[in-house]
Amino acid sequence: MAAAAEVKLTNPAKERMRAGQPALGMNIRLGRSADIARIAKNTGHDFIFIDIQHSIFNLETIVHIAQTALAIGIAPLVRVRSVNDPDVSLLLDNGVAGIVFPDVATAADARKAVEICRFAPLGRRSVSGGYPHFDYRSVPVAQVMPALDEHCLLVCMIETVEGMQNLDAIAAVDGVDVLHLGSNDLLANMGKPGKFEDPEIVAAQERLIAVCKAHGKFAGIGGHRDTARQAELVRKGCLFLTTQSDIGFLAAAATQWTKGLREAFAQKS
Repeated sequence: MAAAAEVKLTNPAKERMRAGQPALGMNIRLGRSADIARIAKNTGHDFIFIDIQHSIFNLETIVHIAQTALAIGIAPLVRVRSVNDPDVSLLLDNGVAGIVFPDVATAADARKAVEICRFAPLGRRSVSGGYPHFDYRSVPVAQVMPALDEHCLLVCMIETVEGMQNLDAIAAVDGVDVLHLGSNDLLANMGKPGKFEDPEIVAAQERLIAVCKAHGKFAGIGGHRDTARQAELVRKGCLFLTTQSDIGFLAAAATQWTKGLREAFAQKS
């Protein structure tokens, strides 16, 4: 009997970064239908960043969005509440292509994240009986585990001074793909909220990029919603970027539209 063909899954965000190109993600806080995945893809994004740390989502909503994203070729990632979030493996089993863990401050935090997201021998993730990633086809477990491990993008957010102090140790943890610096929270932790041009945050961003390069990880930086600054970070080596939230995009476009309309009808004919 001929051997079964090898099963492969593609994570668009991983593929972009491996090619040396930035992967762009839309932060999802408002959208509650699968249409948001289609809008994100149509607007040039490689992944969606469903934020359940700061917004209220139920599990079924996340899964519907994630499965649509899988089908159309955009990676569905979820930022969970912490490395202790009990729903991580459930989300991964049901179509999510990656997990973003906030406030990873130590190597122990990072190892816990790996244990939850990766199968043995690297982690302790449980094996299920069927996965939407394969359209519920019957796939040998020996192929399922490496394919899903490869597909899953594991992101650890660095958001505190303690996290920066332990950056090298965190980056050395096998199984982590991305170190993502949360600029807003790190600045708040430094006692410098909103000071995105402060030399200390710029130095932290540059150090994170350098540490990622040294350890073979992808560097991510978020929080600063300025296109010129984001482009500068990409030139420095940052490849994982959240562009803006769906709320931010909607508010900006609506504001621009109403402003333009009011200016237009205020003009004298």
